[in-house]
Amino acid sequence: MRFDRLKRREFLTLFASALAAQPQAVPAQGKRVRRIAFLHPYAEGDPEVLARVVAFREGLEALGWAEPRNIIIEHRYSAGDFLQIQAYATELVASSPDVIIGSGTPITAALKQATGTVPIVFNLVNDPVGQGLVASLARPGGNLTGFSFIDFPLIGKWLEMLKQIAPGVRRVTLLFNPHSTPFYPAFLHELGGDPALLGVKLSASAVHDNGETENVIAAFAREPAGGLIAAPDAFINNRRRLIMELSERHRLPAIYGFRQFVAEGALVSYGPDSAEIVRRSASYVDRILNGEKPNDLPVQAPTKFELAINLKTAKALGLDVPATLLAVADSVIE
Repeated sequence: MRFDRLKRREFLTLFASALAAQPQAVPAQGKRVRRIAFLHPYAEGDPEVLARVVAFREGLEALGWAEPRNIIIEHRYSAGDFLQIQAYATELVASSPDVIIGSGTPITAALKQATGTVPIVFNLVNDPVGQGLVASLARPGGNLTGFSFIDFPLIGKWLEMLKQIAPGVRRVTLLFNPHSTPFYPAFLHELGGDPALLGVKLSASAVHDNGETENVIAAFAREPAGGLIAAPDAFINNRRRLIMELSERHRLPAIYGFRQFVAEGALVSYGPDSAEIVRRSASYVDRILNGEKPNDLPVQAPTKFELAINLKTAKALGLDVPATLLAVADSVIE
């Protein structure tokens, strides 16, 4: 069992140190410096996106790519704003980089719409075939490929784990934004067979802005024995502090898809290691820069998953986390 005590300030300090320690070599004479663009679904400075930036840089450096010696990386931070995503996608395509990296389904869809020629490597995308982003996992087709995020059979585990940590839950709602989670019907379909077995009534709650998020959670909490599943989408992720505060205020146990949220006070999370997926995406950037085509690179699934639990939050909600769940947790915050 690993106890995670990393504070946000310490993380930002480490990140700043990593930036300062970058090699300052100049490009070798006669060799072209390659340009990479990276479009993110978070606001600049968000701890989750900082971890991904560091992981991506580390992945590239392990393959011989380092700024400013032979690459330049241009980052854009959309904060999950759909109009900003489209504007940045257009801007980055117009700048003619060698490769564009996109995180998440809405960003990848915007990049696909913006160009059919510039190579795109996506990461943290749900259901890339079902969303029409690639023709198949083995042969993506076109100019994009990458690394997926949630495998839908995994979704049933969220409900199961929420029941384990909060056995009194009898009603669970999936909180999502239909624009940033166009794949939500697959979420609900995957959850559909489990609630009856667990004695849980499942519903879906679509939200579009902060006010609606507050109203929906408050309305759901008026009846007892409720719990939340927060969809792993850009809208929800960028409002996680609001959702965590509302969950605590209304005493609603909630489960998330990213470990960083538990580090910031969420009760429990289970899902793929997002930073590791972004690190792995550097391998496809390397292969494309060395002449391979996106169509020849199969879409890859996550390989590393994390269960994180915040005992302080559990105590605040009056929950006793089972020893069996603690024993298999990758990260436990006291």
